[in-house]
Order: sequence, then C-alpha cells, then structure tokens
Amino acid sequence: MPLVRIDALKADAERLDALGCAVHDALVETLGFPTDDLFQVLTSHDGERGTIRYDDYLGVRRDDDVVFVGITLRAGRPDERKRALYRRIAELAHAYAGTEPRNVLVTLTENASIDWSFGDGVAQYAPAGADGRR
Repeated sequence: MPLVRIDALKADAERLDALGCAVHDALVETLGFPTDDLFQVLTSHDGERGTIRYDDYLGVRRDDDVVFVGITLRAGRPDERKRALYRRIAELAHAYAGTEPRNVLVTLTENASIDWSFGDGVAQYAPAGADGRR
C-alpha cells in the first residue's frame, strides 16, 4: 500500500487528477500494486498562501511546473524497480499532464509492515502480537 502525496504549483483540479493517475499507473506497472490500492493526497499551491521552493540542484533546470511526489511504502523493492518507477512516473506525468520530466521530483520513504493501519486501529499487515490482536 503506497501513500502518495503530490504537491504542484498552481495546478488546477484537472492537472492534479492527471498527475495522480500518472503516479498510480506507474506504481501498478512497475511495482505491481493492485489497481484498487489507491491512497493519495493531491495539493495545489497557489504561490501566495502556500508555495513550493526549488532550485536547479544537480544541474536540473526546473520551472513553475515543478511537481513533488512523495511515496511512502513498505520496504523491500530492488533498486532497479525503483529506477523503473521514477522513469515511468516522469514519462506518464508528461503524457497525462504535460509536465516536463525534468520537473518531476520523486522521493520514496520505506517502512515496515507494523507501520500501517488501514482503519479500526488495527495493524492489518503485521502478524498478531502476544495478546492475539493484530
């Protein structure tokens, strides 16, 4: 289960939706997530009440179409699958939302099965504890 957070500068609802679809499709294609495994927080920053700061770090020339994608997921995917994910997100963000690949910054944060609760106060991915509760 990935939790995806997408932040874009001055993005309308249509662009946010396209970016969300791009990231979700890339996760399904490259890491094999089920299509109904969809948990996203999509935020547009207007540049006044909220903004995104960026520069040309590592020689990548970004502009106001910059998109930050943060994905939290359980640990264990090989590096090559992660590289494929980054590449596919950039490709699909361009195809779906017109976002230049140079403007797509992706971070992965990995954790363990016990670090997830999908509701009801239960750690559904974690084995039962000594008290028999999950």
